[in-house]
Amino acid sequence: MAGKKAKGGKRAAAKKRTAVKASKTARKSAAGKPSRTPVKKVARKAAKKAAGVVKKVARTAKKAAARVVRPAKSRKRPAAKRPGRAKDGRPPNWPALSPYMTVRDAAASVAFYEAAFGFKVEGELMRDDSGQIMHAGMRLGDACIMFAPQGMDPQMRAPVEVGGGFGLSLYVYVADVDALAARALRAGADLQQAPADQFWGDRIAIFVDPDGYHWTFATHVGEFDASKAPH
Repeated sequence: MAGKKAKGGKRAAAKKRTAVKASKTARKSAAGKPSRTPVKKVARKAAKKAAGVVKKVARTAKKAAARVVRPAKSRKRPAAKRPGRAKDGRPPNWPALSPYMTVRDAAASVAFYEAAFGFKVEGELMRDDSGQIMHAGMRLGDACIMFAPQGMDPQMRAPVEVGGGFGLSLYVYVADVDALAARALRAGADLQQAPADQFWGDRIAIFVDPDGYHWTFATHVGEFDASKAPH
């Protein structure tokens, strides 16, 4: 009888321990304490998913950048070339030889040469502090002249100031010497010889300007004819 009671007590104690253990487990589960193994799996899965999202976003951004139309690179235009000088040292559009004359009044000479002969100012008119022209360049076709007023050098004087006469005649070819002669007469030029044909093939007219310079204007109209030369 005593043995049966002892066995019954052991079984009761074992059931009690089992019940206590089950009660503790239930309380832990009710408290929401997760087991370590499921948390690690969830974290790895979330990290993997996040990495996939990042890669997808990167691919999308790369494709979008490839579709952007980039502006074409602007080509630099070559800088405009500045007027230089000819290989023989001349300034641009200026002949290698041009007479440099001394006149009494540079402004008056500019006006006369333009009105009588059709010359045009070429380049800048250089003036002193008072506004007086100290240098001028003028052009008629490809014929160019330069001049300055007397007084800049005591040795340079206009021909009319040294008693007249001439050792130099300016010989200029023009398209129509008759038309130029008529223009010069209207402007008051001193006609020395009316337009006439010459034996060397030119038709010429001769003038003297207000400063005493002799001008011969010519149009080539034929060939040299020795039979018409003076004997």
